[in-house]
Amino acid sequence: MSDTYKCYLKSINISPRKARLVADLIRGKNVQDALDCLKYTNKKAAPVISKMIVSAMANATNQATVDVDGFVISTICVDEGPTQKRFLPRAQGRATVVRKRSSHISVELSEL
Repeated sequence: MSDTYKCYLKSINISPRKARLVADLIRGKNVQDALDCLKYTNKKAAPVISKMIVSAMANATNQATVDVDGFVISTICVDEGPTQKRFLPRAQGRATVVRKRSSHISVELSEL
């Protein structure tokens, strides 16, 4: 019986394009290998995704008695969240739009 344990994070202020770079590094890896990889990744999304993996492992230990070392990141998905639109003043009375993008991140762990 292969159970899956999930963790969601909604409307985090990281561009989805930048967060997907970090998510692609750890997809399909063992949990401990992924945490080690994220520790040395110099991206804004790395500590956020690391905390999500730890939270998903905590969800697994609260729901059932499982071996934490046997988990694999089966799916990690970064979707686009709501975009805030701001304006930046430019020359001759014009303004340009600045889009502040956000992400919805979901992590799913499964046993080997």
